[in-house]
Amino acid sequence: MFDILGQDIMYLPGVGPKRKTILERELGIRTWGDLLEYYPYKYVDRSRIYHIDELNGTMPYVQIRGHILSFEEFSRGGRQKRVVAHFTDGHGIVDLVWFHGAKYVYKSYDLKTEYVVFGKPTVFGGRYQFTHPDIDKVADLQLSAMGMQPYYMTTERMKQTGLPSRAIEKITRTLVDKLSATPLPETLPPFITGPLHLIPRSEALACIHYPHNVTEVQRAQERLKFEELFYVQLNILRYASDHRRKYRGCIFSHVGTLFNYFYRHNLPFPLTGAQKRVMHEIRRDMGSGRQMNRLLQGDVGSGKTLVALMSMIIAIDNGYQACLMAPTEILAEQHRQTIMAFLNDMSITVALLTGSVKGKKREEILTGLASGDINLLIGTHAVLEDNVQFARLGLAVIDEQHRFGVAQRARLWTKNTNPPHILVMTATPIPRTLAMTIYGDLDVSIIDELPPGRKPVHTIHRYDDQMATVYEGMRREIRAGRQIYVVFPVIKESEKSDLRNLEEGFAHLCEVFPEYALSKVHGLMKNKEKDEEMRKFAMGQTQILVATTVIEVGVNVPNASVMVIIDAQRFGLSQLHQLRGRVGRGADQSYCILVTNHKLSEETRKRIDIMTETNDGFRIAEADLKLRGPGDLEGTQQSGIAFDLKIANIARDGQIVELARREAQKIIDTDPNCHSAQFEMLWNRLKELRKTNINWGTIS
Repeated sequence: MFDILGQDIMYLPGVGPKRKTILERELGIRTWGDLLEYYPYKYVDRSRIYHIDELNGTMPYVQIRGHILSFEEFSRGGRQKRVVAHFTDGHGIVDLVWFHGAKYVYKSYDLKTEYVVFGKPTVFGGRYQFTHPDIDKVADLQLSAMGMQPYYMTTERMKQTGLPSRAIEKITRTLVDKLSATPLPETLPPFITGPLHLIPRSEALACIHYPHNVTEVQRAQERLKFEELFYVQLNILRYASDHRRKYRGCIFSHVGTLFNYFYRHNLPFPLTGAQKRVMHEIRRDMGSGRQMNRLLQGDVGSGKTLVALMSMIIAIDNGYQACLMAPTEILAEQHRQTIMAFLNDMSITVALLTGSVKGKKREEILTGLASGDINLLIGTHAVLEDNVQFARLGLAVIDEQHRFGVAQRARLWTKNTNPPHILVMTATPIPRTLAMTIYGDLDVSIIDELPPGRKPVHTIHRYDDQMATVYEGMRREIRAGRQIYVVFPVIKESEKSDLRNLEEGFAHLCEVFPEYALSKVHGLMKNKEKDEEMRKFAMGQTQILVATTVIEVGVNVPNASVMVIIDAQRFGLSQLHQLRGRVGRGADQSYCILVTNHKLSEETRKRIDIMTETNDGFRIAEADLKLRGPGDLEGTQQSGIAFDLKIANIARDGQIVELARREAQKIIDTDPNCHSAQFEMLWNRLKELRKTNINWGTIS
């Protein structure tokens, strides 16, 4: 079906073996199809030719038509020359300037030929000039058909070897002209393209490279973005549908004695409306007979752990075991302490399994899991080891999902004959459109309320020359019995960095606060040392914890009321929000101080402003997605998510993502087994795409 697009790029006129090697190495372009899907990143309007007397120094790129009057050379020292061609269109004279390539200039241009010159006019010595302009013979151009000129991303090596954007444009033009005689097969059926007013694929591919106007660009982008996102969503939903059919979950038919006792006697506070809603969703899943795969999102302190514990108690009530997996030993230990406090004197056996648990203690835990004597296991990656076998695992909860990844989540399925129900939790709010793509196979629950009594953290921006005021505020809080975090972005001084590093910062803070005890924690410390410093801070033995971002996840000290982030301009929005979440866990008013220098970029100022304006994690995540893009967001890289999208942008094309999702869902609802002749085109196209280098498997 797509044989013509599978042809080797070497055999396209204008390419050949040498250019093929460069295109493959630099851009991964191997076939005609790869080149056709290498889209321009911008366009310049070439539909109008200006007269020289219309030019002004503030104009963007323009084109003029005329001929060269004469050439002049000026020495630049040594053997270097500046070549100037005096050019006229009968309405004035401009200079065309080259600082290198004199031989090429004399060989390529003469005084008799009529040319179209394209470039940015600037003023030098009282005359307009074009530096290193694009020049074409009028005879080679179809002037009536000129519209928007495409620009393609290229690398330095490509430019050095004669493959700049203009060269890519020319070989792409050759390909588009070759394909114009035989329209490419459609990849979307009329019952999708018709109602959505999407143009044919052949037309979209021609217009995306050679549009006549902005409207053609927009219509081509709309069609190609929708198609790309539609097949990503169709693949995710097909996978999820297939998974639901294949894997039946354990049926938790009732809410039993343990749950009712916990609900009546051990709840530390009444559940929020959001917690109740999420519990209903989880309860419905676990009683449905299909395996639950649910993502639980909620800001730090929203009560996710309590919801997870209640879900695990339902599993235990129904004769099953449950486990909770955390990314670090510190977080696993804190979960154990929190859960033990919640359970109080209830007859539920809880064990902790981490890499540090060895010898006889480890053997006892493995035996207790295999016999069913242990009801609830809390652990780290150690839970995934082959020798960790449960008697009857019914529910696995994964905390901070982005620290684990898809393959590790799947390994939990092997821990029981029937795969256990899976609940993944994250305190990193994920924008809706991103969640649809990263966690498209999971149902999503959101806890969007804080428990009663929690006060929003007050966020303040201070410059580094205002540290005396910051120190005074810290001293006031410590006198009132509170504790403080101070976070630095680096550990040791780098020659290329002007950051105040943690080691110097710690020494300086010891001088500023000689009357108080300080702890220090960073990623290069041994786990034992790190845990000891964290423990001292958690127990109130130290008043200030100086740290790097190792404390971003998994430190729960309700008495800590101030988070000072040094060089906050070096952190992303999601990271700043996570760090801020370390305070505000008690009933006292808490503060987050963002300390920066005065030299801030516009993007950094936006980040700081967003942080001081809102505590809403979802608003922050949306802003982060727009500022940084999906591939840079905390979590997406660790998850193994491959955003190999050629034209769509998850951050900017949210509406198209949702539209594509709805259309894909209609197909799955109508043809869950993916066999209907009505949708044969779609299933065949999906198979074709899955053979490409796109990492489709990890997009779910």
